[in-house]
Amino acid sequence: MKIIIASDSFKGSHTTFEVADAIEKGVRKVKENVKIIKVPVADGGEGTVDALVLGNEGSRYEEIEVAGPLGTKVTAKMGILKGNVGVIEMASASGLPLLKKDELNPLVTTTYGTGQMIKAALDLGCEKILIGIGGSATNDGGVGMAQALGVSFKDKYGKELGFGGGELAHLHDIDLTDIDERIRRTEIIIMSDVTNPLCGNNGASKVFGPQKGATEEVIEELDKNLNHYATVLREKLGKDVKNVVGAGAAGGLGAGIIAFCNGILHPGIEKILDVTDLNLHLEDADLVITGEGRIDYQSVYGKVPVGVGKRAEDKNVPVVAIVGSIGDGATEVYAYGVDAIFDIISKPMTLNEAMDSVSTLIEQTAENIMRLIGIVDVKAKNVTKNKNEKEALFYENGSA
Repeated sequence: MKIIIASDSFKGSHTTFEVADAIEKGVRKVKENVKIIKVPVADGGEGTVDALVLGNEGSRYEEIEVAGPLGTKVTAKMGILKGNVGVIEMASASGLPLLKKDELNPLVTTTYGTGQMIKAALDLGCEKILIGIGGSATNDGGVGMAQALGVSFKDKYGKELGFGGGELAHLHDIDLTDIDERIRRTEIIIMSDVTNPLCGNNGASKVFGPQKGATEEVIEELDKNLNHYATVLREKLGKDVKNVVGAGAAGGLGAGIIAFCNGILHPGIEKILDVTDLNLHLEDADLVITGEGRIDYQSVYGKVPVGVGKRAEDKNVPVVAIVGSIGDGATEVYAYGVDAIFDIISKPMTLNEAMDSVSTLIEQTAENIMRLIGIVDVKAKNVTKNKNEKEALFYENGSA
């Protein structure tokens, strides 16, 4: 029996690798000698660099010091894959995990550090860069990122704009004279499951602003500023990004990468599954076990279980999802190759109790799944055996 384990991380608790290890332990309690292949996966957010570096032999990490969301220095980690392909998580430089709750303020947070990471990848000789843009703390339209690459954003007095989405209201002109020319020769792939436009009711500010600390008043200001930013981009550079699908990802960083780096948007999970060769691993597989921290109606929009499920379905391989919790609309994933969902919570417990016992709970769930599969296999074999015996008896009596 060959089993593929390809689960997302359980955010805030376990990495994709820790989840896979726990699943393997549970499986081997029932099927000790089963062949297991663990494929690290992510959707473009947290864990993307780890999934691609550790999932591809010959890859390595690089650490660089960059400006964090508030401009203070942080150490960011990036990956270099075979063929000198750079892998960046914008959250490593400009993400929510870098800030305390009382520090959240999209009026002042910047993507400058993400631009520094791109520049570092260029310095390392990368001519292709994969950028996962989940988990941002920013709403600056990617202006900070572009400033780090040499683009100048000026107000009507010719003064350079400061950091943050609040500064976009003063944008008057954009100067590309000093942009790093290497960016024009570099293939930039944006990995994101977000399809939101830059502005409006479904835009970056209104949909994602609240989780970044924005009040209703601030959200309106940020949306107005991004709309102005889009207008200046169109008038000064001929770049119309306002309604581009995915332009609103990461507080408009999607728009910035498209406008200044000729970035191409890809669903994060699809690109990661390509790079980790999931299709190849699925050959001759008997079962796929996937999962994520919470599965609900949003999971059909580029999340790991659905990405894995669709590929497994193409190969006629059944898929089981192990999840931390099941939310509204979770059954929608059944239309995308996921055959069953198992919640790890086995009894009433607090969130803290569940978080403290995630490995054990995942392991127990995987064990129970394998025991259920074993029962079904035995039943199926018994049915076949009885059927064959009845047919043999029929022909024996008939021939007599």
